[in-house]
Order: sequence, then structure tokens, then C-alpha cells
Amino acid sequence: MRDPSFRRSLTLFRAFLREQDDPHTAYELLARDAADQIERHVRLDGRIVLDVGGGRGYFTREFRRRGAHGYLFEPDPAELAPDRRAGTVVADGYLLPLADGAADVCFSSNVLEHVRDPATFLSELVRVTRPGGLIYVSFTNWLSPWGGHEWAPWHYLGAERARARYERRTGRAAKHRLGENLFAIGVGPTLRHVRERGDVEIVSARSRYWPVFPGAVTRVPVLREFATWNLLLLLRRCP
Repeated sequence: MRDPSFRRSLTLFRAFLREQDDPHTAYELLARDAADQIERHVRLDGRIVLDVGGGRGYFTREFRRRGAHGYLFEPDPAELAPDRRAGTVVADGYLLPLADGAADVCFSSNVLEHVRDPATFLSELVRVTRPGGLIYVSFTNWLSPWGGHEWAPWHYLGAERARARYERRTGRAAKHRLGENLFAIGVGPTLRHVRERGDVEIVSARSRYWPVFPGAVTRVPVLREFATWNLLLLLRRCP
């Protein structure tokens, strides 16, 4: 699917609406889309690609399908698929068991909003990427309509109120709790941090799913915090 396009955005949105009932279809579609985005900048075939925080490994499998040497790093064993394969490592993204510059591409999808110290997490992604290599980071910002994850969009009325509402409505405990495994990360502060770094250059800063002018929305203060939905950063490690 052409990116950006209304057809692509609508297809992804419909898949997200069915994520709880059919996560396999939703995440396989998202994995193909992410791999397409990367291959606009670097061919995956033969590359060493790290998927940091990739959970059940949908992205890693897609990278391998395209010929990459894909490795999955996930800190929570409960998130891994039962049939985990070689190349899957239980490891924290703050301290990856890798030498400097080990990867051609370092990939992290929807992880940054779940870490307490995003600057340190980003530094580790940069460290393990070779000079000239690509770093793909995407996250759902807090003021996005999906910022509260399973209890969105009620997070606009307060995190605890939204979480309590979700638990009353569904009868089950919410997976996320603000300040524990979900954090109020913003588009503006993240962009400022990346621009101030001396070890990366920004290849692209855009809305991951927006169907028109995806880069323009991220340049408008205040509006970007609500309209970006999910910020995609493509960074290149400086020599």
C-alpha cells in the first residue's frame, strides 16, 4: 500500500479495531507496513536487524522473511511467543548484550511510551547501531487519542479515572498503569531531545499513520500532541 494514503490508513485503522479479537492479523499487517517503511531507506536482505521490545516477534519474523538476520530482544518472557526461535533474547532495552555498532538497523515499535527513561533507552539503541545505520523508533504519545491504550480516550479525563472505568466496564484488570508501565511521553520534548543529540541525524519525523502530509503535523506545536497519534522517527547514526 502506498504510504501515505487514505487506503493505507483506513486499512491499518480497521485492523487496530480488531486487535483484541485478532491480534495476529493486526500485527502481521503492521509488521509488513513497518518493513516497507524501512526498505525505502535500506534494503533488509542480508542486514543485521534488532527488534527491541518486539514481544511475540511479528516484526522480527517479517524482517527475516525479507532476508534480514533478525534478532528479537524482549525483557518480559511472558510476552514472547510459545514457539520462540533462535535469535530471541530475554534482555532489557536499557542494557542490550551487544557490542557497539552491532546492527545495521535497530527497530523499536511502540515501546518508548512504556519506559521510564526514554533518553537512556534511545541512547542504547544508538549505541548498538553501526555508524551510518538506521534507527526506527515509533511510539504512541500520551495526548494522542490512543495515548491511554486500552482505556483511551478516557485518559483525557485522568488516568486513574479512565483505568477504573475500563475495569468496571470489562470486569478485568487493565494491563497498563500510568507511572508504572505507561508514561506520559510527548512529541515536542522527544523531538527536541533528538535534535540536541550529536550522535544521530533525523531522516524523518512524521506521523506513522496520518494519510496526508504526515511530516507537517509534527511541526505544529500543541496540535502535534493530539494529531500525530503515533510519532515515527527514522534516525541515522552519525559517523
